[in-house]
Amino acid sequence: MSLTNEQYDSIMREYDAIRNRNARATTEKQKMIYNKFPELKAWENRAVTLKVQKVKQIMEGAPQSSIDNLEDEATMLLVNRMSLLESNGLSPEDLEPIYDCKDCHDTGYIYDSYGNREKCHCFREREINILYNQSGIRQLLKRENFSKLTYKYHEGEDLNRLKGAVDVCRDFVDNFDKEYKNLVLNGTVGTGKSFLSCCIASELLESYHSVIYLSAISLFEILAKKQFSGDYSDKGEETENLYECDLLIIDDLGTELSNSFVASSLFGLINERDLRRKSTIISTNLGLPEIRERYADRVLSRLTGNYIFLKLTGKDLRTLVK
Repeated sequence: MSLTNEQYDSIMREYDAIRNRNARATTEKQKMIYNKFPELKAWENRAVTLKVQKVKQIMEGAPQSSIDNLEDEATMLLVNRMSLLESNGLSPEDLEPIYDCKDCHDTGYIYDSYGNREKCHCFREREINILYNQSGIRQLLKRENFSKLTYKYHEGEDLNRLKGAVDVCRDFVDNFDKEYKNLVLNGTVGTGKSFLSCCIASELLESYHSVIYLSAISLFEILAKKQFSGDYSDKGEETENLYECDLLIIDDLGTELSNSFVASSLFGLINERDLRRKSTIISTNLGLPEIRERYADRVLSRLTGNYIFLKLTGKDLRTLVK
């Protein structure tokens, strides 16, 4: 499931097109502003000259007073520039280059604190869309998100459970980058488990996080295909996105065939993601005894120890809505 050369080249061509589009937009925007306020360009050119003069004077051992004069002039230019922009409803950012992704500047790659190049979140999202057929998820999320949330089909304890679960899900999103959390959404068919998963996915995708949303059946088909394909040449790359994406959502756990491979694969996946502090959401109809029976004690132990369980109850919402 690693990208083919053709798929990789397609992504990089997309980045080329984005950079060209944004470069043209930046040039047009800057040209319009500089034509309207020509003094801005003159001040910027003068600021560059002052920087060069300052370095030269420092190297030549010029008096501190001379260097201070250059710094004072540079400060005054900066103040004048800021004042002109603000008085006309602009900001310094209006003259900066335009990027779709401000983190990688539309290159697809960023550098860590050690100078190592790694894929940007925007590249990983494109990669995930290709490898895991996630492109249809965005259409689903237009119908299932927090803006579509309603409580009119619930009452009593069912309503209290739903409201409590929604509060936890909103907090999960709001503190996603600050607190490491995992969720198990548990309940019978149609009680809103998948809907709340979609709500979270929608919010995190909008804030540029990488999300993989898979049914349990699809997930284990992917893992089985790799495990039993006989090709181990790039095993690490094939499963890396499942381990490394910001959020993995496993929908309808328990609907897949039950066997030792599934149990061991599930443990390996959630254990590896826990070690990497990568959040996971699992929706399931199974209760704790059934989870122990299907996946063994070690899976149950990981879930009860590292996951927040949200119990949803009530009638089948799909039937009520229809």
